[in-house]
Amino acid sequence: MSGRRGAVIAGGGTGGHIVPSLQIARALVARGHAADSIELFGSRRGQEAVTWPNLEFPFTLLPGRGIRRSLRPAAMWTNAGAVIGLLRACVRAVGSFARHRPRVVVVVGGYAGFPAGLAAVLTRAPLVLMNTDAVPGAVNALLGRFATASAVAFAGTKLPRAQVTGTPVRQELDSLDRSPAGRARARAQLDLPVDGRTVAAFGGSLGALRINRAVADVVGHWPLGGGHTVYHVTGRRDFEAFAPPRGRAGVEVSERGAGSGGAGDGVDYRVVPFEDRMPELYGAADLCVARAGAMTVAELLVSGVPSILVPLPGAPRDHQTRNAAALVEAGAAVVIPDAECDGPRLAAVLATLLDDPVRLRDMGAAARGLGHPDAAARVAELVDAHAR
Repeated sequence: MSGRRGAVIAGGGTGGHIVPSLQIARALVARGHAADSIELFGSRRGQEAVTWPNLEFPFTLLPGRGIRRSLRPAAMWTNAGAVIGLLRACVRAVGSFARHRPRVVVVVGGYAGFPAGLAAVLTRAPLVLMNTDAVPGAVNALLGRFATASAVAFAGTKLPRAQVTGTPVRQELDSLDRSPAGRARARAQLDLPVDGRTVAAFGGSLGALRINRAVADVVGHWPLGGGHTVYHVTGRRDFEAFAPPRGRAGVEVSERGAGSGGAGDGVDYRVVPFEDRMPELYGAADLCVARAGAMTVAELLVSGVPSILVPLPGAPRDHQTRNAAALVEAGAAVVIPDAECDGPRLAAVLATLLDDPVRLRDMGAAARGLGHPDAAARVAELVDAHAR
């Protein structure tokens, strides 16, 4: 790689950093930037190490790993190695910036964000932050004082020079059709019944054990009458524990009737370990049960899907609780605290919502009102405004 970089976009480790980074890069291309003038910075240990090699953009994968938040001896020993790796990553980022002199640096968060942000400060490149949660992440909070602008997902996020842009999400969601006809098409693509209510439940790539247990308990004693479908994405880790017998034999999608009245009075229950057709699932669902991570929340909002959110306890800076609170305040979601998320509580909330189509409609409209389908373009415009 040679020549001056138009922009460096740093963020990786999870989909919550990778997806916004990539969408911002593509929005900059749409504004006339050459793809080879935009460089992505990520981590060798993150998902990007697998997904980025086939991209149209140059990229750098930094060495090292994040710091573990623990004082246990094993964690402290691991952190000593992490600090050495972080120092190496910082040296590499500074060297790269000194050679390529980026016109602007965008930090989306995650491990790669700090070395890139530090390099921007030391080389005096303009720094723009993208914060996808309702509260600043540790890296963005540390770099905030040096940023020329901060793009934030939610109003009230405490970062200097903040502008609400929303979180960039995958482009397929921009044109999602949740009309009755669009919902029927999405259900057909997922081989789901066209009629009745569809509930989607998921907890991320690994899954969420608390949500998985509650959903399985609700389905096992389904109290809500017939005509409903539950599409349960368990995550790879928990699939064997929650799949019906046919799933254990290797069938990824399974059905099971529940309830005392037979299949007609029960629930059409589908269990899968993962789902890579999330736009179709958002299009098919009347209601989602999920964690409140940044990307999940952003996709629910842009898609206009009502939700029951179960924030992950112990998330850094309790950001999932704050994310969920923003949706509840707007009328787009209901929250069940993790400690209270069991079968009876989830069943009660599901019954209240599924029996009230007007409320579901209003929640979906509130979600769309809080979403920003043009978030990537907004961030790209902000980035261009501060490049030099």
